[in-house]
Amino acid sequence: MTKEPDSVYDEQKSETIRHFEETFGVLPFWLVVAPARVSLLGEHIDYCDGFVLPIAVNRFVMMAVTPNGTSQANFSSTLFPDSPATIQVDEKLSTGDPAWANYIRGVLDGFREKDLWPLPGFDALIHSTVPVGAGLSSSAALELATATVAESLLGIEIQPKNKALLCQRAEQSFGGVPCGIMDQFITVFAKKDHALLIDCRSQEVQAIPFTDDNIKMIIADTRVRHELSDGAYSNRKKHTQIALSAIGKDSWRDVSFDDLEACKDQISPVVYRRALHIISEISYTQQGALAVARGDMEKLGELMTASHASLRDNYGVSCKELDLMVEAALEIGTAGGVLGSRLTGGGFGGSTVTLARADKVDDIIKSMRDYYQKATGIEPEIFYSPSSDGVWVEEL
Repeated sequence: MTKEPDSVYDEQKSETIRHFEETFGVLPFWLVVAPARVSLLGEHIDYCDGFVLPIAVNRFVMMAVTPNGTSQANFSSTLFPDSPATIQVDEKLSTGDPAWANYIRGVLDGFREKDLWPLPGFDALIHSTVPVGAGLSSSAALELATATVAESLLGIEIQPKNKALLCQRAEQSFGGVPCGIMDQFITVFAKKDHALLIDCRSQEVQAIPFTDDNIKMIIADTRVRHELSDGAYSNRKKHTQIALSAIGKDSWRDVSFDDLEACKDQISPVVYRRALHIISEISYTQQGALAVARGDMEKLGELMTASHASLRDNYGVSCKELDLMVEAALEIGTAGGVLGSRLTGGGFGGSTVTLARADKVDDIIKSMRDYYQKATGIEPEIFYSPSSDGVWVEEL
């Protein structure tokens, strides 16, 4: 049986504090906790002024911290035990080695640019249960944990939206990913037992109750890793810009299917399919938010499945393993408790999220695991997860 969420959190907290003491020889002063997320709907449209519907889950990046009285920040990570990072906190920062710490460098440099400086030196131990490259936004969780540490050290609180935007800048400038706002916004604004409808044009956030005890989210990590900074993500974004320019509108929110059809002959078939996904996905997300608000989980599941088909066929960001994992869920069908399934995150590997009946969860997980492993020879990690609040700090 899957562990209950409280035991998952408590065990990780204890492990984080233990690793910190073993590494630095003292006890930490603060513990910062940043959740992972899944996106129920709204993929690759946060950089197209769309609506997105993410929800935070109980997998966390935890960062235990204490001031060290120097001008250095020393980072150790249980995910990269052989690659600690030392960062000078009293100077302008740039990317460097180890690469995993570039997200941290970007956030700290953002504080410098905002004249929130000088930052005191500190020691930090990072212990994460968010698989890197699994499409669950481990980078945004690391960024927001770092920003919250910096706030604690400086004794300030940045406006939540500004903190999220600072971390988005870090991802773009230091992580090399031209991302939208979804991951950073959900990590800041998440509310337990709620999904968030984020308007990526106005940057307004609406929490929608997601409290049906009869429904569970199953997260399936294919163990196939993606790298969003390798150019494929950027190419998709360029395609959307080409299409929008051909259509002659300033925002995708003002584009209809008829507008796209009217300029079909002016763009390539590939660019046409990219545009078709953007328009469809914006519509799916709006319908999905309404379905959640009404408690219509069957409709939400149908939209999730349609979204995956569009991501696969039109946007081209799925892969064989993601398709197999979705297929594994959909083969079970509604009679077996599956309402819908889709890839979550940027794609090209990573994870899927499946909406399922709570009383069928264990059987569904077993069936999905067996189906996927038989087809690929890869043992996936599959678990169900409740929702979580956004990033927070505890004084120890």
